[in-house]
Amino acid sequence: MLGVMIQGTASDVGKSLVATAICRAFANEGIQVAPFKSQNMSNNSYVTIDGKEIGRAQGIQAEAAKTAATVWMNPILLKPTSDQHSEVVLFGRATETLSGKGYRDSFYEKGLEAIQSALDQLDQEFDVVIMEGAGSPVEINLKEKELVNMKVAQMADIPVILVADIDRGGVFASIIGTLELLALEERERVKGLIINKFRGDLSLFEDGVKWIEERTGIPVLGVLPHIDNHMIDGEDSLSIPASSKKEGESLLDLVVIKPPYLSNYSDIEPFYYEEDVSVRWGSQLSEMGEPDAVILPGTKSTIRDLQFFKKAGLGEWLRTYADKGGHIVGICGGYQMLGQQLVDQEGSDTGILNTEEEGLGLIPATTTFHREKVTIRVEGILHPEIGIQQPIKGYEIHLGETVMDDGKDRHFLLLNNGKAEGYYGKDGKIIGTYLHHLFHNDEWRGEWLNRLRQVRGLPLKETVHISQLKDRKYDELATQLVAHLDWKKLKEIIFNWGVHHEMD
Repeated sequence: MLGVMIQGTASDVGKSLVATAICRAFANEGIQVAPFKSQNMSNNSYVTIDGKEIGRAQGIQAEAAKTAATVWMNPILLKPTSDQHSEVVLFGRATETLSGKGYRDSFYEKGLEAIQSALDQLDQEFDVVIMEGAGSPVEINLKEKELVNMKVAQMADIPVILVADIDRGGVFASIIGTLELLALEERERVKGLIINKFRGDLSLFEDGVKWIEERTGIPVLGVLPHIDNHMIDGEDSLSIPASSKKEGESLLDLVVIKPPYLSNYSDIEPFYYEEDVSVRWGSQLSEMGEPDAVILPGTKSTIRDLQFFKKAGLGEWLRTYADKGGHIVGICGGYQMLGQQLVDQEGSDTGILNTEEEGLGLIPATTTFHREKVTIRVEGILHPEIGIQQPIKGYEIHLGETVMDDGKDRHFLLLNNGKAEGYYGKDGKIIGTYLHHLFHNDEWRGEWLNRLRQVRGLPLKETVHISQLKDRKYDELATQLVAHLDWKKLKEIIFNWGVHHEMD
């Protein structure tokens, strides 16, 4: 197999971003390239064309590689449901929920088989595979049964590039410490280093590069600049965008209520590219203020997170906010919370049989959780009764089924399969839907924001076509990578590895 694995000295050092840029750089050269991450732990997921669920990072990397995302690119996805348990998604389908110890004890051999099958498939279909590790490859307590770093690089027999984040400080210690903790045969697989997120005058770091190369004997392939507004969706909780810093009376104030088990936070990212929208994340009553609108995003544990919100006083605050005419949008788990009742007879949401929880009471609906998860891409239009003709597309990932209690037709969407979906009440002030990436629909997002602007007496804005910018961002990212990296050397490492390795 031809490829390379991008590992990091820690989480959030930029492994996903570097892998994405390499995928686009190869694709622009006409090389059939695929991303791969054997095991992902994230509640930020991506639905493939055939309705399977993988880590969002690999879905984004497939887009950058100009190919369709498949389950072979991320055979194992772990979605945390509590501090101790995760749902195991194998080849795009949820199979079971296990504790960390249970997963290590019972799943390891099955995981190895799944990874090998995926590697074999990608090797047949693509010229080069760009792999991504997870966290650090030297988590000593986990190394014996790890399924995502050096073990997988060994299975695929490919070289490793180690990425370190200079922005967080301690870059020298993180590199040396990581290499020192690797076994000798693992260290010999590391053929290049990348310093990421550099700010300032690069000439001031030339001595640092020289020291690292002399100390390790490994070439520094490049020092990559800190890139803002790259528009590449994050993967885990460390990648959640911070509250935006915008200030001014002419700004819309958008509050996103953050649940402990937040999922698919990429639903919110388009708002960061609206010049007059300030995004605030909050999970305490003191953080709410008087926003123009509130969004309840998705969650991997709806009832637990609803209980958390109630305990924090946010349930009562939301009801009061709605009574005053506030705008609220609930997406997926947030939609379920807005209903009257949540019923988990089978324990698929909480892990506890026959659990029931009273909802926030803002939507006349009951949600019942089932064992089988819905994962599907969907398209449709705004429901005709809304009076706006507008196409909508996105994807659904959920366990629950939400049914309106009073039977009245107040739906939000009419899907292409003829199914009415979601809730639209109080002339659009209360909206609930299972549709992830709702606000990635530029026309709809522009329409919704203009309604908020109109309430405030602010100037209406033209639609910001963010979806058209994203592909250009992939190219810009690849251009930045090639400009600051020894691209020729990286390709030599990849394409000459097998020849040199066999001669060793």
